[in-house]
Amino acid sequence: MVPKQTVWGLFTHFVYDIFHFDGKFFHTLKHLLFRPGYIPRAYIAGKRMSYLDPIRMYLFTSAIFFLVFFSITKAGESFADITGDTRSMTKMERLEYASTIHQQLAAGNTDTLLKRQLNFLLDTNYRVVLTEPDEKPDNDSNFLIRLGESQYLMEVARRKGEDIQINSNSAWLSERLKIKWWEYKKKFGDDDRAMISSIIDSFVHKFPYILFVSLPFFALILKLLYVRRKYFYYTDHAVFTLYHYIFTFILLLFFFLINAINKNLEWGFLSLLANLIFLSGGVYLLIAMKRFYGQRWVKTLGKFLLLNVLALFTMSMLMVAFILLSVFQL
Repeated sequence: MVPKQTVWGLFTHFVYDIFHFDGKFFHTLKHLLFRPGYIPRAYIAGKRMSYLDPIRMYLFTSAIFFLVFFSITKAGESFADITGDTRSMTKMERLEYASTIHQQLAAGNTDTLLKRQLNFLLDTNYRVVLTEPDEKPDNDSNFLIRLGESQYLMEVARRKGEDIQINSNSAWLSERLKIKWWEYKKKFGDDDRAMISSIIDSFVHKFPYILFVSLPFFALILKLLYVRRKYFYYTDHAVFTLYHYIFTFILLLFFFLINAINKNLEWGFLSLLANLIFLSGGVYLLIAMKRFYGQRWVKTLGKFLLLNVLALFTMSMLMVAFILLSVFQL
């Protein structure tokens, strides 16, 4: 018969697990940050009691990293900042502004410019773009308008053929992409910026899955690079990969936090510090490979460069796959 556990037993077990986890985590973190390659080397050598295993540590650090990352990074908003204030007028804005003009004309306003604006707004053969009014209208298809509390230069141009040309070896894929394109046009209307921002947000939120899927590929590349070292099994390369990813999460966490602080304070040295932290990741990986695999610096440097090329190619392929997934899931 299994003995019943008391409330006090549950509580003490919970407290033990928390502090036991914390103790192992910080002990592992100290060596991971300041002794590249030491933790994975010690782990595969069987010295595991004092260190947090890589899978638990990966899950914990990745959860913390993406929690902070998604709270301080707005990919869609960043895209909007890059594109500036030029944007297409949405269907709703066209209808609302057309309704306002119609009311003015019904009240007796005989301004011919208002009539031209109304005709353009109601004619779906024309595309309406809003920009900052840095100059006065210079032709009969540009108008200064006010939407809410903002003033815009409304530019009108006749639409050209909007059917997109997609070159693909797969006829099915081309057809599916065209169908999704027209679904987007129906959903977002002329607001291309909102459409692209939505796709970017969907893709960025798949980063955790991209990194997780990339883990076995990164370990496989290491296995191929060190194929002559028979005493290194695939699981050993996987352990090295997991701890490297953990270090990368911690490094990027500091990088994004410093950039977020610098965005508000605008201190020049913080930007320099963030860049140095980012670049240190490559140096760390090189030293970790040297200590973990024990080869000479020349061989390690060559394999380090080849690893980066192959890893970049692999990540590019995975990103393309997940971009397509984001497009189809939107």
